[in-house]
Amino acid sequence: MRTPLALLLPLLLFGSCRKAAPVATDPTALAVREAFVHAWRGYEQYAWGHDQLLPLSRGAKDWYPASLEMTPLDGFDTMVLMGLTDDAAKAKALILDSLRFDRDFPVQVFEVTIRELGGLLSAYQLDGDERFLRLAVDLADRLLPAFGSPTGMPYRFVNLTTGAQSGAVSNPAEIGTLMVEFGTLTKLTADPRYYDMAKRAVVALFKARSPIGLVGSTIDVETGRWVDRDSHVSGGIDSYYEYLYKSWLLFADPDFKLMWDSSIVAVNRYLLDQRPSGWWYGHADMETGRRTLTHFGALDAFVAAVLAKSGDQARASRLMESIYSMWTTFGIEPEELDYATMRPVSVGYVLRPEAIESAYYLYRLTGEKRWQDMGRVMVDSLLHYTRAETGFAALTSVVTKEKRDQMESFFLAETLKYAYLLFAPPSTLDFDAVVFNTEAHPIRRTWR
Repeated sequence: MRTPLALLLPLLLFGSCRKAAPVATDPTALAVREAFVHAWRGYEQYAWGHDQLLPLSRGAKDWYPASLEMTPLDGFDTMVLMGLTDDAAKAKALILDSLRFDRDFPVQVFEVTIRELGGLLSAYQLDGDERFLRLAVDLADRLLPAFGSPTGMPYRFVNLTTGAQSGAVSNPAEIGTLMVEFGTLTKLTADPRYYDMAKRAVVALFKARSPIGLVGSTIDVETGRWVDRDSHVSGGIDSYYEYLYKSWLLFADPDFKLMWDSSIVAVNRYLLDQRPSGWWYGHADMETGRRTLTHFGALDAFVAAVLAKSGDQARASRLMESIYSMWTTFGIEPEELDYATMRPVSVGYVLRPEAIESAYYLYRLTGEKRWQDMGRVMVDSLLHYTRAETGFAALTSVVTKEKRDQMESFFLAETLKYAYLLFAPPSTLDFDAVVFNTEAHPIRRTWR
């Protein structure tokens, strides 16, 4: 059987990982590259073949009864961009030799989509090996039963073997952060099921918004009724908004542009909060718009990147200044802050990328060195406070800087990737041609 042109285009237009990456000379870029190698060596020695490294106990953790190779798959495209050719080859061999999805246990659709499916699609576009694409198809086919709710919005969990669904009470992020990955798979395979099901879910969620245009925190995917009316841009809602705009960028589908334009007007009207401490996005009741909480956190920091990319650099700049103050007030950002008092509500730090991601977007879009300077301060403190003898460790408290035995795979996929790209030669990755999924896996529109 001949290979369809849609499957050949990624290799023809995106190139292969065998092509040498540009050499970084900036000291911070080199420090980030060394940090990646340090984290990867810890994984190699103590967690090989498992989902993630436990950096303090020098152990390993799997999310499910069997490993899904999360760290090597999440880290693969970062290795390619950093020019870590030998490490990328080892990670690729481990993924292709060991990763399989015929597993009789339920998985979280959202996390597996952004880490596993997104990682496989990016790996395929960078490397050209069709085995990555075949794994992506196999995984997506096993996830499709999750969309079998009466509303079309996916259940939170699905068994990879039986297709049994569970978790009817979900949230906008888990419902609306599947389009980039499933849509890309349709474009690469010409199978419309993936695009259609993911888009149907987003449209159903958008139609469930309140009369003032906001969504709440949790919704029942079987009835379409809201369970929690708290509206915000933090975890549980965040990447729903991100994917509305990115789906428009990637697929040029005008429906996503209309949904984004409508949604961001409501977000800016009811959630944006201008205070003496800065510009923030807080919480409000989705029906009335009444302010309910003055909380902003590490996850919320993605908003500056999306605002900047959408052309709203004025709000993005003001918000980035607030994000930077949240970081520097404590030496490193807390998980959640009360911006009215500038006191932390949740004092941990789990190696999140969003603040550095937004600095990267603003720098690449404007060329203004101040965003790179902010990023350098954040990266330097991150590497200083979280480095362990084996890898890097989350912090139990940004006040005491006590470490916690956790190094999520997104530290390699997102945090170190954005930190590196902020200081690496621009030719390392064509920023204007790439859409990053919410796990920072770069996707290109290689289809016609």
